[in-house]
Amino acid sequence: MKNSRNNELSDRRSAAADAKAALLNAYRSAKETAEPTRLAKQAERVAVAAAREERRAERERLKLEERERAQAVEAERQAAAEAAQRADIEARETAEKERIARVIADEAARKAARDLRYANRKARKS
Repeated sequence: MKNSRNNELSDRRSAAADAKAALLNAYRSAKETAEPTRLAKQAERVAVAAAREERRAERERLKLEERERAQAVEAERQAAAEAAQRADIEARETAEKERIARVIADEAARKAARDLRYANRKARKS
């Protein structure tokens, strides 16, 4: 038999209270001895978190700079495309105006030649 003596309720209660007190004291002493290690680990975690935040901020800054650079390049490309388009439109308008001027000049020359033929024919008849 393990526990052959007859324990009273008060004996069992005091034994349980003593065991609880011993566990509490062991916890407190372990906590006190681990305090410097815990503080060092906590400081290390804070430093790691700060470094992580700094790297994240740097990545965000680089992304923002890259986005701004890409927008500037896109704006320059767009401006160059618009300038090329305007130059193309102006060249087409100029060519169209020149073509119209040539057509008008040709019509005027044909009319002058026709009028000359009519005048020559009329001069021959009279």
